[in-house]
Amino acid sequence: MFGFGQDIGIDLGTATVLVYVRGRGIVLREPSVVAIDKNTNKLLAVGEEARRMLGRTPGNIVAIRPLRDGVISDYDVTERMLKYFINKVCGRRIFKPRIIVCVPSGVTEVEKKAVVDAAEQAGARKVHLIEEPIAAAIGAGLDIAKACGSMVVDIGGGTTDIAVISLGGTVVSTSLKIAGDKFDEAIVRYMRKKHNIMIGERTAEELKINIGCVYPRIQEITMDIRGRNLISGLPKTITVSSNEMLEALEEPAAAVVEAVHSVLEKTPPELAADISDRGIVMTGGGGLIYGLDKLINYKTGIDVFVAEDAVSCVAMGTGKALDNMEVIERSQAMRRRIEYE
Repeated sequence: MFGFGQDIGIDLGTATVLVYVRGRGIVLREPSVVAIDKNTNKLLAVGEEARRMLGRTPGNIVAIRPLRDGVISDYDVTERMLKYFINKVCGRRIFKPRIIVCVPSGVTEVEKKAVVDAAEQAGARKVHLIEEPIAAAIGAGLDIAKACGSMVVDIGGGTTDIAVISLGGTVVSTSLKIAGDKFDEAIVRYMRKKHNIMIGERTAEELKINIGCVYPRIQEITMDIRGRNLISGLPKTITVSSNEMLEALEEPAAAVVEAVHSVLEKTPPELAADISDRGIVMTGGGGLIYGLDKLINYKTGIDVFVAEDAVSCVAMGTGKALDNMEVIERSQAMRRRIEYE
């Protein structure tokens, strides 16, 4: 199907997996969900098909999200999911691809090794890792090689990565386990507390996407949702407003703003001046929540820009990094030598 030495970039996200093939762009975008038959341990569905099964499966079928908070929580299932996606993209062929995988900036050596092992077991010839903020910055079109500070806030499903980048490397960074999933959980909690109604993960996500906001909207909007009344145990439909969403998402949004603030506090003065001039770039699906850019701007006084295709930035950056595979290999070898010495 493809020639020898094909390179693949994978944004292994908690919520979505994006695969970039060199020369072809993003070829796959699927939810990171796997459905398995518990009795036979057989893989039933992966991606979108499995996501539709979340919260709707009979006893013997489980729909699993093998990544939690940006790291592998179920190694075996992650490996099988990766194998499925790699085969889907490459077809079954003799040559193994070189793969570059994105990881959050705060992952430990053990977690990094788990990602490398899973990718190798899934059929990679060689695996490289790239930190999410660096990939996001490249994907957003920032020139990270210059001696000039750029700040990236990448909000995914499981982690929020905030980093100040200069000369191709991370100067200050932090990784929070508060991102899209935690926003969904906050909505589920709020609905239970305020309306005595239980809603599922998917309903919470729909609310977040359609009417969610962390900064007051100019015009209030509403949405009807169905859930289970906790008192009567029966299905119930209620109307939820965007102002209620503002209340529900206040806590996780404040945590993200606080983290941006603390990274700015630790940034060297020259780079802080660069960021003040150039602004902060937001990437990732979580960055699309209405008003998050306005909230960060209000709290820090720095302009905030949402990248053009925020959801695909990390995958695009991973893809662009494939073209500089030699540079990455050299820098990783140098880092290993420094650590060894």
